[in-house]
Amino acid sequence: MAAFFGKLVVRSYASPQRRAWLLGAASVLTALILYGMFELGRYDAGYRVIDSVRGAWAASSRIRALEADNARLHSELAAADVARRVDRESYKQVQRTLGDMQSQIARLNQDLSFYRGLVQPDSAVHVKVQQMQIVPEASDQFRIRFVLMQTGKPDNTVSGTLALAVDGLLGGKPRTLSFAEMSMDRRPGLAYSFRYFQDYDESLQLPQGFEPTRIEVQIFSGRDQKSGFRQAFVWKAQGMSVETEAGAKKDNTDVQAETE
Repeated sequence: MAAFFGKLVVRSYASPQRRAWLLGAASVLTALILYGMFELGRYDAGYRVIDSVRGAWAASSRIRALEADNARLHSELAAADVARRVDRESYKQVQRTLGDMQSQIARLNQDLSFYRGLVQPDSAVHVKVQQMQIVPEASDQFRIRFVLMQTGKPDNTVSGTLALAVDGLLGGKPRTLSFAEMSMDRRPGLAYSFRYFQDYDESLQLPQGFEPTRIEVQIFSGRDQKSGFRQAFVWKAQGMSVETEAGAKKDNTDVQAETE
């Protein structure tokens, strides 16, 4: 019996819960030591956690400010786009209105020319140009189309002559071209003889570099070349030219003085 107790060995065993607790504590302690060493290294290198937090906070604030500015700019861009579309539509409306007004003015000018043709005061010549059209054909070449008609009641046939002249600039200086200088056959003028109206279709060749500004028509009755009726039209290639001046032609001395 004594020999049995002499061989008996007493051993102590830790519970599994305690061993797990000790292992976990050792792991946490090791992690804390390693993190402390990591932070110590960053501190020695000049890194500050507080500075990092402050930088992150400042960056976050800056991001929020930029997002607010971005939203505001998007709103302003949308408002500017709406304003641009409104301005564009308004411009189109103004263009349409201006086009309508120009058309109305053109019709009124035609009506005015017509009614002017009904009455021609202070002139012994009862003939005038009713319509003037200038059509470009080639370089410096134009076709002049106009209608002569009697003013008032056409009781008898009227006859006489008329002369065309074109005012403009040549080399930057004023220049007036006579019909003989522009007509293809160098005719000095045109003749007319009609009761109601007479159409004309003439080709004119202008000098190279000449810039026309207006065309003038002088109408004489019969063989009288001293006094007559004068009309001036704006030089408008394409469309009807607008009359700018009408009146009795003065005698040759006065005309020459005005030209000089």
